[in-house]
Amino acid sequence: MAGRTRMDSIGPVSVKRLLTVCAVLAFWAIGLAPVALGQVYHVQQMNTEQIRALDRQRTVVILPGGILEQHGPYLPSFTDGYRNERLTQDLASAIVARPGWSVLVFPLIPLGAGGANEIGRKYSFSGTFAVRMATLRAVFMDLATELGDQGFKWIFVVHSHGSPNHYLALNQAGDYFHDSYGGRMVNLFGLIRPELDKVSQDLMSDDERKADETAIDHGAMRETSEILFLHPELVNPGFRTATPYRTRDPKHAADIARAENWPGYFGSPSVASAAYGAKYWQHFSSWAVELALKVLDGFDYSQIKGVEENPISQAALENERRKQQKQSEWLKAKGHER
Repeated sequence: MAGRTRMDSIGPVSVKRLLTVCAVLAFWAIGLAPVALGQVYHVQQMNTEQIRALDRQRTVVILPGGILEQHGPYLPSFTDGYRNERLTQDLASAIVARPGWSVLVFPLIPLGAGGANEIGRKYSFSGTFAVRMATLRAVFMDLATELGDQGFKWIFVVHSHGSPNHYLALNQAGDYFHDSYGGRMVNLFGLIRPELDKVSQDLMSDDERKADETAIDHGAMRETSEILFLHPELVNPGFRTATPYRTRDPKHAADIARAENWPGYFGSPSVASAAYGAKYWQHFSSWAVELALKVLDGFDYSQIKGVEENPISQAALENERRKQQKQSEWLKAKGHER
């Protein structure tokens, strides 16, 4: 795709956490504030003075998210969130390995727009608890305002989810932060997703590619493998005998998803493995970390083209407008509109 930059894969980031913990304890022992160290902080554990003491020019805020979205009968609805939790850890560790840099991690935000069930025009589906694109955008714009008003300059949004409307909401919030405060608020997954779709295929054997033939990667081999690697206890063992839903045609995939008995996934979860999940994770995490570090070094990420809108995302927006109208009418009837 024109204008896209491909980054070479690098090995997984490894950090000696025990040494970091020991160093923090040592600083506490001699009475120094923990913010004197370049390290990972969790905003919910910090008081006003500790937050105020952070160096705004060398503190990266990470906003992790995770849509609650159906992933069929074999994977948890928080599949994306578990991926984002782990990536947040990897990213934070890589940033604080740089001298003088600290990371401020926010609690994970369990909100997202556009479940995969929308592909089949099914706007209510057990396991999906999505918010409207406008709602998601407003949440992240509000957080951008709070962070910008407090002087923070670097924000990474860790929110892997495939809906174009979801991407658009986060990207617009990032543009607002840049235009209003001169900082960087980057939706990482929106930039690396096109390349990772190709990588996930490249890492498969010929037999795996043939078995998992899918136009839409949702609940298929890759995601099932990821959760087998990250949280195997959350995968329903029935995935080994899962019925395949194969197609390379996006229109055919939409037809599959419209069927009354569609279980909520595409491809063939049965060929998933923890080994493939580990292999894919190495590339996924490494690429995201490499991109983030390049951004901190001044890389112009605007040249990377992300996911584009499509007819499915437009139909989803029409459904969201109906939801908004229903809510607005109720508020008006009750005299709650402001």
